[in-house]
Order: sequence, then C-alpha cells, then structure tokens
Amino acid sequence: MKKLIKGVICAGLMLMTAVIPGIQARAQEEENRILTGVYVEEMSLEGKTESEAKSLVENYVNGLSDKMITLIAVGGNEVQVKASDLGLYWSNQEIINEAVNIGQTGNVVQRYKTAKDLQYQNKVYKLEFGIDQELVKTIIREQCAAYNMEAADATLTRENDSFVIIPGQTGEVVDEAASLQAIQEYLNNSWNREDASIELAVTVKEARGSEEELGKVKDVLGTFTTSFKTSGPSRSANVRNGAELINGTTLYPGDEFSTYEAVSPFSQANGYYMAGSYLNGQVVDSLGGGICQVSTTLYNAVLLSELEVTERHNHSMIVTYVDPSADAAIAESSGKDFKFVNNTESPIYIEGSTTDDKQICFTIYGVETRQSTHQVRYESEVISKTYPDSEVIYTNASLPVGSISVQSAHIGYRANLWKIVTENGVEVSREQVNSSSYQVTPRTATVGIATDDPNAYNEIMAAVATNNIDHVKNVVAALAAAAAPPAAEAPAAPPAEGAAPPAEAAPAQ
Repeated sequence: MKKLIKGVICAGLMLMTAVIPGIQARAQEEENRILTGVYVEEMSLEGKTESEAKSLVENYVNGLSDKMITLIAVGGNEVQVKASDLGLYWSNQEIINEAVNIGQTGNVVQRYKTAKDLQYQNKVYKLEFGIDQELVKTIIREQCAAYNMEAADATLTRENDSFVIIPGQTGEVVDEAASLQAIQEYLNNSWNREDASIELAVTVKEARGSEEELGKVKDVLGTFTTSFKTSGPSRSANVRNGAELINGTTLYPGDEFSTYEAVSPFSQANGYYMAGSYLNGQVVDSLGGGICQVSTTLYNAVLLSELEVTERHNHSMIVTYVDPSADAAIAESSGKDFKFVNNTESPIYIEGSTTDDKQICFTIYGVETRQSTHQVRYESEVISKTYPDSEVIYTNASLPVGSISVQSAHIGYRANLWKIVTENGVEVSREQVNSSSYQVTPRTATVGIATDDPNAYNEIMAAVATNNIDHVKNVVAALAAAAAPPAAEAPAAPPAEGAAPPAEAAPAQ
C-alpha cells in the first residue's frame, strides 16, 4: 500500500513538473501584454505583446510614407515630395518596450495601483520621426535651389570715358542647414500626419556696392599696353576677344579674379579661332591661340596697380611682346591660370581694349591711396641664356616631296623680375617678384617625302641626312624648279628681287 501511494505521488510530481513550465510561460506572456489605457498617439496597445505593438506602429508609420509634403522655397515656389522621399523613419522605437513594462514591476499592490491609474488617465506616447539628411540635401540642392535668386552686386561700366553705375539686386537663397532643421522640427512638433506644407529657411543676401562707394572709383591704379601687330587675322581676333571678355569686370575688396574663368571656354561659340600656341616645345594651332598675350598684358597692369598676385606661370618658351619674366601664361591642358586679389579697400574696375593698329591695353581703376611721391617700376634681369646647338628635321611620308614647314629656334632663358619702389625719385626698396625658366628649342623642319620618283626621293633623303635645314630648303627649291613645266613661248621671267625662301613659323605669342 505504501508502495502504491509513493508511486502515485511520484507520478503526480512528474506531471506537475511537465505542466508548470507551460503554465508559467502562459502566465509570463499574459503578464507581458500591455495594459488597458496605453496608447501610441491614437493607437491603443491594450492586450498586445511587444512584437504585436511594434508591428501595429510600424504599419502606421509606413502608411505615412505616401503623405505629400510641399516644400515652400524662394518666392513661394513649391516643391512636392512624398514623406518617403525625405527618408522618413520612426526614431523612438524604445517606447514599445516601455509600454510593455508598465505595471509589470513592483509588488501586487503597486501593479494594481498602476492599472487603476490608467483607468483614469491614459498613458499616451508620441511618435518621433527622423529624416535622411543626405536625401533631403539632394532635394534642396537639385529642386528647391532652382528657385534661388542670387544677389547681383552693383557694377560699373564705362560709356564715353565716364563711369556709369549699374544697381545691384538683393538675393534670396535656401539655407540648407536651417531648412533641414525646420523640416525635422515640423515633422516632430507640428505635423498632423496628413499632407503638409513646410516653409524652408531662406537667407536674404544683400547686394554689394552703394552709389557712394562706386562713385569713388575713378583713379588709374595701373595701365599696360602690348602690341600684336605681327599677328595674323585669327590670332588677332583671339586677342581682341579675350580683352572684350575681361573688359568691364568689377572686383570688390577681397575678390579673387581668375583669368582662365573669365576667358574660357576656348571654343568657336565663345569667339575663338585656331591660331598658334606653345605645346611641348612646338608651335601648334589651337583654339584661342594668342590668349596668353591677354593674360600677360593684364599681369603687368596688375603689377603696376600693386594688387596681390595669387597665381602666375611663365611660358614654356620665351615670348617677344614683353621682357623675360614679365609674362603670364594660361593653359587649359596644364592647369595654368593667372589670378590676383583686390587687396585694396575699395572696388576696382578693369578696362580692356584693343585698337585698330593692334594694340591691347588693360587699365585698372580704383581709389588711389598711394602718395604722389610713390612710384613703382619693374625690371627684368636675365640670369643666363642657352642657345640651341643643333637643328632637327622630321620626315612625313603623308606629305608630298618638296613640302616643308620650318619653326624658328628659341633661346633658353633664366630670368628674374624685380619690383623697384621709389619715393621722391629715391629708391627705397627692391623686391624679387618671380623667377622664370624658358626652355631652349632647336630650329625644326617637317619635310614631305611622298613621291613616285626614286631620284627625287633619294635627293630629299640625302638632304635630310645632312641635318641642315637651309640645305634641305635649297634642295626642295631645286626639285620644285625641275618639276615645273617649261613655258610655252615667252622666256621665263627672272626671280623677283628679294624673293624669300619658304617662310618659318613665327613664335606663338
């Protein structure tokens, strides 16, 4: 009997061991269900587990993604996007865990009191939202900023040798950082979860330049002229075009001027023609050839005005229109630019002009603060010269025998430019402005060798082998004379007095 009772007890204990964990799990689940009176905004979480409550809110937030948000930009212009375009997301998901734990801690009395309190006053959690700042920045920059009105500074122009002031215009632009904050704050503090409009932050930018300030600009700070009389029509047109593109520039104190930005792009649409320019020690035709004479002339006017030069490069080879070290090259391929800053306390005006007799001049106007006894000049100091000691002849099988083009040699230079300041005619300072090196290049010729006549081919190749350009030119002339058909009747006219041999390419300037 005792054995039977003992067996029953053991079996009962085993059954309880199996059943109790399930009861405890169900009890725990029951305990972890959210109490009555707990809300996320208008959504009741009553009786829901943590995962159920989270799914409920996530579905609600996902439903908000299609709400239309109108961003009001400059001038009341509207840009419409969806909330999802802003990268809207639910940022305070921890409130679900807090909701689950309400009334689940403390003793029985404390838990009971919490549940009773919720019957009289609900616990309501407020959703908080975040946005993808990079997405919003892209929308502002690509869509909203299209309505920006940039400030236009007052400028000067010259008409009939007198200055005319062109008034400026106040600008309004979207403030990106402030607009990001405004969108974030609206969504969290003012949004009723329906379609909405948000005014972006707009910054007012005042135009620079008053009539009084610009009216003082009348003094010549510096002027410089160079000649392009030896230039052909295309190069001359490029020089005139460059001067015109820079002419009329107004720079305020602290502004930096980039010559490249002012005269580019080098295209036919921007007024340029093919003309000679320097490339890898050779003179080649390129759009805008000759523009460096524009930048060089401006450079010297800037030096005389004593403005701050921030970037300057010398040419690869010497130029003829200014002294060594007084040039300023610009080149798109190598990133060369001529830049300077208006380091005066007043606006300056740049006048660029060309004349019928092929002179280019830049004059810089401003407010003269230097004493009349103050004078500045610049001197070029040649440190060394290197002369070419050979000639180079190239053959071209695609050109007919007898054709020849010659490029002049260039002497190599090393030179410095010095700024000399005098007061009352007495030198008070001497300062080195720059140091420049110009490469030496030999005289070169390109000779055509294409012919069906083996004798002509052998003659021209023998001439090329001498590496003497003048001898090659003589052979070319003899071959041309031999190939010329005899005159029908009248005797051949004698060669014109002073007839010149084939022309050499002039240096690009």
